[in-house]
Amino acid sequence: MRIVAAIGGNALLRRGEKPDAGIQLDHVRVAAQALAPLAAHHELIICHGNGPQVGMLSLESENDPALTRPYPLDLLGAQTQGMIGYWLAQSLRNAGVTKPILSIVTQTVVDPADPAFAAPSKFVGPGYDQADAQQLAALHGWTVAADGDRWRRVVPSPAPQRIVEQDSILRLLDHRTVVICGGGGGAPVVKDSKGLLRGVEAVVDKDATSALLAIAVHADRLLVLTDVPAVMEHFGTPRAVPLSRLDLDDLTHLRFPAGSMGPKIAACHRFVAATGQPAAIGALADAVSVLDGTAGTTVTVGPERDTDVEYAAGRPAGRGSLGGAWARKVSER
Repeated sequence: MRIVAAIGGNALLRRGEKPDAGIQLDHVRVAAQALAPLAAHHELIICHGNGPQVGMLSLESENDPALTRPYPLDLLGAQTQGMIGYWLAQSLRNAGVTKPILSIVTQTVVDPADPAFAAPSKFVGPGYDQADAQQLAALHGWTVAADGDRWRRVVPSPAPQRIVEQDSILRLLDHRTVVICGGGGGAPVVKDSKGLLRGVEAVVDKDATSALLAIAVHADRLLVLTDVPAVMEHFGTPRAVPLSRLDLDDLTHLRFPAGSMGPKIAACHRFVAATGQPAAIGALADAVSVLDGTAGTTVTVGPERDTDVEYAAGRPAGRGSLGGAWARKVSER
């Protein structure tokens, strides 16, 4: 199958951990061990988060007296794509992946008029207590918001419209390359009146970009791999229970936190609604079992919904074990 695996930034740097390179590399090595079986048996695209890493570099840039102005977020996004992509590519090779592996610094086109620019919502950087967060906000001109019991910086997160390097990614997949791309949602860019690209001060949601990419490359599965074992009903309460299966109707009736599980659910909804193929959310360490449906939460269309027939008509049937069967299912409706 063709799989897009989206890895959360918090799976590479846990809450409360120091952002030391050695700590992050240890987590990347564990991630590579979990992803290696997927790379061995399937076509694999890996997208990764970068919220903690971008926040750390942004804070360093804000406090560097040698700089006239801090580095913009699009540049920091590109830097973290290079760093995390390098770690992932190296660790996958060391985990036994023999296929070609390539990490791409990816640009994601966004709308300069997106209302998200006026309403920052994407968490980046470490957590603080409320007083420290508000002091930093006053010092650096940040917007801060509560993230659980901590406070963090929030930045604009416009919706992704197109991935500039999409055609190159497809060609690499056709040559059995494991592709690492869309890191941190991709460096956000806009196109000016002359058709020229330029970076903007924002961070695109990694899960939204992963869903967009999964649809564009005709993926058979979208896996959203994070630091929780499954979608939980009544999360954070003594009544919390894992939900093993959800369909699109279920998603319309459930409510999830906007800054954590919400974007993951939205990404799965978008992919499943557009393609008719399942998506899944689960722990990175359980990647193989999440794909099999024996761990995590699997999201499906549901029995009464029609899939996107236009997508199915363009789908290369027979490439994966489910391709032809899925195309027949759509044609029979």
